[in-house]
Amino acid sequence: MQRRLSQEDAAFQQRMRDFFTTEVPADLRERWAAGGEPDPDDMRASQRALNKADLAVPHWPAEFGGQDWTMLQRHIYLQEMQAASVPPPLAFNANMVGPVIAAFGSQAQKERFLPPTANLDIWWCQGFSEPDAGSDLASLRTTAVKDGDEWVVNGQKTWTTLGQHADWIFALVRTDPDAPKKQMGISFLLIEMSSPGVTVRPIQLIDGGHEVNEVFFDNVRVPADHLVGEVNKGWDYAKFLLGNERVGVAPVGSIKRRLADAKQYAAAVQTEHGTLLEDPLLAARIAELEAQVMALELTVLRVAANSREGKPDPASSILKLRGSQLQQDVLELIVDIAGPAGLDWSTDDWEGLAAPTYLNFRKASIYGGSNEVQRQVISSGILGLRG
Repeated sequence: MQRRLSQEDAAFQQRMRDFFTTEVPADLRERWAAGGEPDPDDMRASQRALNKADLAVPHWPAEFGGQDWTMLQRHIYLQEMQAASVPPPLAFNANMVGPVIAAFGSQAQKERFLPPTANLDIWWCQGFSEPDAGSDLASLRTTAVKDGDEWVVNGQKTWTTLGQHADWIFALVRTDPDAPKKQMGISFLLIEMSSPGVTVRPIQLIDGGHEVNEVFFDNVRVPADHLVGEVNKGWDYAKFLLGNERVGVAPVGSIKRRLADAKQYAAAVQTEHGTLLEDPLLAARIAELEAQVMALELTVLRVAANSREGKPDPASSILKLRGSQLQQDVLELIVDIAGPAGLDWSTDDWEGLAAPTYLNFRKASIYGGSNEVQRQVISSGILGLRG
């Protein structure tokens, strides 16, 4: 069996490829491909270029900048973006809070927040995880108490990615501490980061970077009309949001690009018998990874083609699991190619970035639904196994 894109989808692929490689500045894409700390100005410039062409939020409703694309076209768009090293639209804006506001927000909220969210004029961060409520998110303890026409928020969020750049945070807060189930009594609140009582404290990661933060709320007063949807329905909105977060969790384009980089790096490393790329063991390792990435890509195409009515195939759990594993395997390969030169993290060349990038992407096993959870989904929802 041989899978090919239809003429229409092949033309769509070429259009995306042409746009990403000609309309997004090459120097911006080169900086993104190099890795390291993301440059917020590059991210804004990229998203605004995409939004100008109606390509920043294609999965939103058409009235707010969305496109009437199939799931396969959505996949093609993501893979071509990754292959061209284009900084993607900020996930907190495009895949998380934007769809929630579009689906459940008031008309006033949609008009106020959606255009600047699509254009990254507002930078959002996510306020879900807490020190004692990570995997068990329903145990969150940050409270919001109604006081007249305001909510008074107290508590703490953690692992707030890129919160140091954010203008606003969308947060899950407990509005009914006496709810019969812990999933109840939670609301979805929009909070301006410049509000009095909001404090952001950086968390330094193992790679030395500052990507995540703690956010503290000390009697923060939030206008009542910043609550999205209904009071105590935040858990339903969170489940909707997390479904959108899992869009594009098998980054085939990025993996293929990284693997091509690895071959280029290995070809430049001299050994006593030629280059490292000519080493039989390393060549076999690369060939095996190429075969596995090809298999993943074909599976992604099949799953995308079989998705109906905007609902992903249940096999998407396989893609998330295998995609994160292969991404980590390729980054580990680059660390091995760097060898001792990779121990010096003070440089901005590929050797100096190899180990920090590998360590940073250990997170891929967790975000978008941990790999352990995906295995449970596969065993019960796809294989029909029962414990």
